[in-house]
Amino acid sequence: MRKNLTPLAVALTVLSAFGRLLPHPPNVTPLGASSLFAGARVNSWMAYLLPILVMAVTDPLVGGYSRATPVIHLCFLISVWIGRQVRSTDSPLRIGSACLLCSVQFFVLTNLATWMLGGYYAKSFAGLTTCYVAALPFFGATLLGDLLFTAAIFGAYALLARHVAPAEAARA
Repeated sequence: MRKNLTPLAVALTVLSAFGRLLPHPPNVTPLGASSLFAGARVNSWMAYLLPILVMAVTDPLVGGYSRATPVIHLCFLISVWIGRQVRSTDSPLRIGSACLLCSVQFFVLTNLATWMLGGYYAKSFAGLTTCYVAALPFFGATLLGDLLFTAAIFGAYALLARHVAPAEAARA
């Protein structure tokens, strides 16, 4: 990524992540897409720091913490890592595939944590299966939100970068 676009990438990451404070259907938030975007377009350690800071600030405002909170935060850090794997591409197919992978890993890990840490499901294979089956509607919402917000954030970045980079070059 060009150095002069780092502030744009940071701003889009933070603004989109704070979108979780707006009213939304369950599990349809921009945080997964924001984490993927940070990994793909924000340089260095800041890509990992931004989603964690946003969650630290907004978690108390959207329901607080649970025993699964560390797993949820880990999932978003994994999404940043997945984003690092597509940082050199603008391919909608590669970015969309990365988004799908982010949604799947979030579903698998957070529901495993729900099963392990919560008292809702029997600690058996049948309980684990029941947990995942009960979570399927939420997976659909997560996937929909991740795909929509990923398209919006990466699209906004591509559009704005076309205008920011020439303006920066003209000032130099």
